Amino acid sequence: MASAAEQLAANLNMGVFSKATELKQRIWFTLGALIVYRLGTYIPVPGVDASVMGQMMSQHGGSLLGMFDVFTGGALRRMTVFALNIMPYISASIIVQLMSSAIPTLETLKKEGEQGRKKLNQYTRYLTVLIAMFQSYGIAVGLETMNGAVIDPGWFFRFSCVISLVGGTMFLMWVGEQITARGIGNGTSLIIMAGIVANLPTAFASMLEMGRTGALSPFFILLFMVIAVATITIIVFVERAQRRISVQYPKRQVGNRMFGGDSTHIPLKLNTSGVIPPIFASSILMIPAAIAGFATNGPSWLQAIAAQLGQGQPLYLGLYAFMIIFFSYFYTAVVFNPEETADNLKKYGGFIPGIRPGSATADYFDRILTRLTTVGGIYLVAVCLLPQILITDYGLPFYFGGTSILIVVSVTMDTVTQIQSHLLAHQYEGLIRKTRGKGRR
Repeated sequence: MASAAEQLAANLNMGVFSKATELKQRIWFTLGALIVYRLGTYIPVPGVDASVMGQMMSQHGGSLLGMFDVFTGGALRRMTVFALNIMPYISASIIVQLMSSAIPTLETLKKEGEQGRKKLNQYTRYLTVLIAMFQSYGIAVGLETMNGAVIDPGWFFRFSCVISLVGGTMFLMWVGEQITARGIGNGTSLIIMAGIVANLPTAFASMLEMGRTGALSPFFILLFMVIAVATITIIVFVERAQRRISVQYPKRQVGNRMFGGDSTHIPLKLNTSGVIPPIFASSILMIPAAIAGFATNGPSWLQAIAAQLGQGQPLYLGLYAFMIIFFSYFYTAVVFNPEETADNLKKYGGFIPGIRPGSATADYFDRILTRLTTVGGIYLVAVCLLPQILITDYGLPFYFGGTSILIVVSVTMDTVTQIQSHLLAHQYEGLIRKTRGKGRR
């Protein structure tokens, strides 16, 4: 028999949506913020010749610099104020989370609840500024080494370039936080997804043009589209897959009334970390690759780094796969604490059938999570790396890569789930108001 929540979810329709005023305001706010972001990707950095930058991106588009341009929604190719996008903020978040697990002071802040979280977010913002300054200065120096890219090279250009890029990153960080708080979905993920989706029509037209000129056969284009649909199907299936752990609560008597005796379950997703590991891994790899890619006339060791981190190179594939697996385990440990969950179950009298409460339950959770994370990590590596072979061998746009498809599908599913949650909460509020009205009568 379906639960009350499932029955309400089945009755969701456009009539319910039209009455959810708060949800509509959140959706309009999110759309407005994303429009502002897209407009910002066309505001150029002062003193840079965008045509030279576009030629350089055409030559080095097959490296990680091309993937960086995908995540920025083409802002890097046009060398605009959002060229760094929100990647420095993601890198800073990774570093703060790693340090919070190793430094006792930060670990204490993480356990202090809302106040500790605000303090850690403040440290993340400060670190974002430092990373953005480092990356923007490297880009400014790299642009000066490119013939004709900078109209008036010098310290004034470097200063204005750093101010423009750092300011653009901090503005995007603020926009992402506002979307998360006042809009719908995760602001950081939506900004990255918006950049990818905005250029999908251009990438599709480019692939069709390659088919028209004979660079790609019609059979290969059809095969690639079938592979893309199959990849999306697999992503949807795995992202919705759960391992449900049964939990029972014993009956207890309070006064003359009997409470408890319920049976429920704890859902553990097969891919607990979601789309975070590929984003984290990409942002880490992009730091040296971006600097090396800009320094076209730089030292030989920089050129060697750029060559080794090229798309499809063994070093790139190995590092990317390793980082995805590492961040899968790391982020799963951040979002789910087996000891804390076991203590909460024990505190409220819950237990897993056949497992003793306490440390045995925590070990059981840890064992299940380890197996799920292993399968989830392998799935992420396969989805993110296997399509790169087609991109490397046939020169397809990065927008059809596994990482891009994974981000778009996962973020879309998460956003739709949040919309359904808001609609469900709105229906519950309506039922409560009706019940109270009948009680008064």
